[in-house]
Amino acid sequence: MKATGIVVEYNPFHNGHLLHAAESRRSTGSDVLIAVMSGPFLQRGEPALASKWSRTRMALASGVDIVIELPFPFAVQHATHFAAGAVQLLNSMGCSSLCFGSEDGSVKAFEDTINWRRDNQEVLDRQIKYYSKKGWSYPSAVAQSYEELNTSQIDRLDLSKPNNMLGLQYMEAIERYAPAIRPYTIKRQSSDYHDPMLHENKISSATSIRKTISESSLSPIQDHVPIPTYKELSAYYEQNGQFHSWSHYWPVLQHLILTKSPQELGSYYEMEEGIQYRLVEAAKSCQSFHSFMEAVKTKRYTWTRIQRILTHLLNGSKKEEIYTHLTPAYLRLLGMNDTGRKYLQQHKKLFSLPLISRIGKENEQLLRLDIRAGLVYAMGIQNREARQQLMDSDFTQPPIMFS
Repeated sequence: MKATGIVVEYNPFHNGHLLHAAESRRSTGSDVLIAVMSGPFLQRGEPALASKWSRTRMALASGVDIVIELPFPFAVQHATHFAAGAVQLLNSMGCSSLCFGSEDGSVKAFEDTINWRRDNQEVLDRQIKYYSKKGWSYPSAVAQSYEELNTSQIDRLDLSKPNNMLGLQYMEAIERYAPAIRPYTIKRQSSDYHDPMLHENKISSATSIRKTISESSLSPIQDHVPIPTYKELSAYYEQNGQFHSWSHYWPVLQHLILTKSPQELGSYYEMEEGIQYRLVEAAKSCQSFHSFMEAVKTKRYTWTRIQRILTHLLNGSKKEEIYTHLTPAYLRLLGMNDTGRKYLQQHKKLFSLPLISRIGKENEQLLRLDIRAGLVYAMGIQNREARQQLMDSDFTQPPIMFS
């Protein structure tokens, strides 16, 4: 059976994701679609709207055959480590291709950019360093440096676009870790990644869908997500009385910032350049997560970068702890359908990493960062019974079987 991989967050699964899944299968001619999906916390440093189990059900009901969890040390990371972890997991499962969405839509543009970088790495690094010293965020410094220096391409890759930037990291990770994987890309349709408004053609950004849910209700998004997603979101809200957002974790986060010394805060992953002092001062006066973020963000420290720092603080992720978990060590199975189960039965003995379907004493230590992230994530649920159920789920929930 031929397998293609996709890297996803599904926050939540929407019509654009439905198109991506279908086109990934069609363009690669694959029998099996394997999704590596972030768990409770996401790449941009925020809690997922709904649990990984809920989002797994959305995916399996809409065309994905197998869902594997991207471990926490890779899921809450800048693009390089995020992509490297995902590509290595897909490679270990025998995927012959990877299909990602991009604003450009051409693999050749990515290949040309990588080839150009290989010939100009030294001058590119100097230019990135120059803009970083001027206070630019790293992604902006990279995008600007490529734009200024790479003038030879007729069809240059716009690295100011988030999916193009992430796609470049997938391509570089394939080159480094999985040269046997063939890359494919699908052009992003209609809405931009950060578009805050629902799109009239019903293919809307996840940002706009979450914003609508937060400010209104589920009803307006009904035509912008597949039916199984809408039903799953409705059931999740009915069971838990809420979706997850940073506001639910603000009291705990504020307590952590105000009760730890600057030296202690400096030991947490991504806490660099004395940013902890800025966090402490803002935490003393800000009464909400949003006002806190507005107070601490700068041109250099973007909203996303600060959220990732805060996610690691909330989860107790020390620098040395993350540094020692930057090589994938396992495959955590979240769910599958009949096709996925058949693939696992035929191929799992060939996987280069162990496949874990249930957590027990023999593997609990291996997955401790994922387990801890799940417990912290559950703390955001206000309903006691629902919170406890989610806290127990890593040990009680078997992989979801969708037929």
